[in-house]
Amino acid sequence: MNKKTIVALADSNYYEMLNELINSIQRFPQSKDVSICILDAGLNNEQKTKIEKKVYKLKKAEWNINVPKYKTFGKEWLKSQVSRAFLPNYFPEFDKYLWIDCDAWVNSWECIDLYFRACENGKLGITQTMGPGYKIMSKVTWLFGGLAKIKSQNYKHARSSGINENDSRKIAFAPHINIGVFSLEKNSPCWKVWQKNLERTLSKGKVFGSEGLAINLSVYVDNVDTEFLPLNCNWILSNLLPKFDTDKNTFVEPNLPHYEIGIMHLAAGIWVGDKDMRLNKDLKIELETTKGKKFIKSLRYNN
Repeated sequence: MNKKTIVALADSNYYEMLNELINSIQRFPQSKDVSICILDAGLNNEQKTKIEKKVYKLKKAEWNINVPKYKTFGKEWLKSQVSRAFLPNYFPEFDKYLWIDCDAWVNSWECIDLYFRACENGKLGITQTMGPGYKIMSKVTWLFGGLAKIKSQNYKHARSSGINENDSRKIAFAPHINIGVFSLEKNSPCWKVWQKNLERTLSKGKVFGSEGLAINLSVYVDNVDTEFLPLNCNWILSNLLPKFDTDKNTFVEPNLPHYEIGIMHLAAGIWVGDKDMRLNKDLKIELETTKGKKFIKSLRYNN
């Protein structure tokens, strides 16, 4: 039996993207050594039947932490904000877990190997959303003289979630960590620390984004042992569009030396007018090749 698993979660709206993620994994021969497990947060019966035929196991996502119903009513997909911090509870037969958001897909297997290596010895394998060309998450407004007003997304989110001033300041200008792709071993101490911080963020804050805030607190306040991986292991497309290498037929980082992107992540959506590419696979945008040629292409898998 495989001892490593890739886990994702989806509802009926994201079924197509979930299916594409699975296909993007299974096209690699190395995938035979990794089991795919899926958490169901609102798939319909037909979708569940189709998914069950393709993966090792499908389980219903639960509210592993008690969340007030007024925050979650009619929003089963929000279980993704909680359940990912409890993966060993759902699939205890594995030693290593790699979570990939269902609005992402695997472009290169090298990053999968890196994630499973990164989490060895109890470490958290993850990326920071900071690098050449990436959007800056903090803003500075100069007032007068040497005084300035600084806005930090991390700080604002922490304070609105009831996190104390001291801890909020610790994460205010730390490079933001995206929780859409991460790896952990079954017995990593990070799980308990993350769960503790998730309870903190959920007690007063919004459900959406709570798990990300909790992992930032775990890394920058509680100092869990972390192995940071390069940006191409979780390329946030809404932060910076990739280029396309026509010779190798693959997406690459837009800056030299154009490293191949491992995981293409459509977090926050790729918007054309009021339409989101995550929910409309026919949408295409203008991209550039590594040779400087403009062309029109989708960022969805195999499209």
